[in-house]
Amino acid sequence: MSQLASQPPGQPHAQPRGVLRPVLRHGAFQHQRQLPSDALAGWVEHYWHVRWDLRGLPAQQQATLPHPSVHLVVEHGQARIYGVHHGRFARQLQGQDQVFGIKFKPGGFYPFYRQPVATLADRSVDVTACFGAAGADLAQRVLVASDFEAMCGIAQAFLLRDLPAADPQVARVSSLLQRIAQDTTIVSVDDVLALGHLNKRGLQRLFQKYVGASPKWVIQRYRLHEAIAQVQAGKTLSWSALALELGYFDQAHFVRDFRQLVGMAPGEYEKSLLSDPQAPD
Repeated sequence: MSQLASQPPGQPHAQPRGVLRPVLRHGAFQHQRQLPSDALAGWVEHYWHVRWDLRGLPAQQQATLPHPSVHLVVEHGQARIYGVHHGRFARQLQGQDQVFGIKFKPGGFYPFYRQPVATLADRSVDVTACFGAAGADLAQRVLVASDFEAMCGIAQAFLLRDLPAADPQVARVSSLLQRIAQDTTIVSVDDVLALGHLNKRGLQRLFQKYVGASPKWVIQRYRLHEAIAQVQAGKTLSWSALALELGYFDQAHFVRDFRQLVGMAPGEYEKSLLSDPQAPD
């Protein structure tokens, strides 16, 4: 049976959104998250750590619809920077292993990178491409740490060594994306323009530079996160009503987008969760 790690103090308690299979069919699985210190709270959303043990068991696929965030990921003896991933992100879990990561706030990575974050979209680069030689041994130091708390301490010290100057645009972008994520009535770019006091071209440039994805994509991704959360919560859904609630003109367009990203239609996804939490994507 899959096991979810207990949540340590100071960690966000909300169920992670965008994870398509919250429960694995067999084996042990742990997922921990920890909030950053106040000194990094303007740039970092949280630290995260996953560990699994499937020794002697079949490999299992874990899939997510990623958030509009950049991650610094440590695994397999290396540290890499992952830009915003536009499609479904899937990987095979097998044997015994672990992954540690830093999830930057939307817009929070730009001050470290100092290049448009859109240049990282759907790809990854070695940590040294951003942090130089200081990142060369980061993976080794993190992976030999005694526990998750120690990993977070190492990551925090690493980021604090070259902390960028305060950038008011980061807070602006973070606030905009928080509103988009939480307010399901925001269903169009025009709705975002009304919040940000920008023209459309200025908003596009801001998102390309700081977020790494377009405003339209961000809205769609958060609305699909909402759809997936409702299905996983076991709510009785009218797909046509949900499509309208999420800003789609009709059910067909909603089903098309859902199928394209999740790999199956909403009804099929709902049935797969009931019959097998690890059904193929």
